[in-house]
Amino acid sequence: MIAGVEVKRLVRHEDERGFFLELARLSTDPFFSDPGVAQVSTALRRAGLVAWHLHPTQVDWWWVIEGDLRVGLLDRRDGSPTRDQVAEYRMGERSDQGFVLKIPAGVAHGYKVVHGPIRMLYLASRTYDPAEELRLDPSDPELAKLYDWR
Repeated sequence: MIAGVEVKRLVRHEDERGFFLELARLSTDPFFSDPGVAQVSTALRRAGLVAWHLHPTQVDWWWVIEGDLRVGLLDRRDGSPTRDQVAEYRMGERSDQGFVLKIPAGVAHGYKVVHGPIRMLYLASRTYDPAEELRLDPSDPELAKLYDWR
C-alpha cells in the first residue's frame, strides 16, 4: 500500500429498473472533506495510455463510469515511508466499479484503457491549474523499472 491512498467502497442498490449508487456526500464524509472537493470533472478516452502525472498539492478522487482501466500509482513524495512503491488497481464495469480511489498529492498516477471507451468521473481538491499538472515520461528507464505499462 502507498501511504495516504484510500479506497471508499460503494453500496449499489439494484432492482429490475436498474441501480442507484451514491458516490459522495461531499460536506459530511471525511473521505471527501479532507482536504475538500473544489472541482468535479469527467473524461472520455477511447483507448491508450495516460501516464504519468502528479500534482504537488492537489488530491484526486476517481470513479470509472463506463469501460475498464488499469490504474498505476507511484509514490514520488520526498520523505514518504512508501517512496517509490507502486500500487495497481483495476477499475470499471468489468473489473470493479464499486469503489472511489483517493490519490494524495505527490503520488504519480496514470491509467491504461483496458476496455474502452472509458468514462471517468474525477473530483479534485483544487480548480484546474496548469502548474499542478506535472508530467513524467512513462518510458523513463528509472520509472519503467518501478512500473511497466506494457
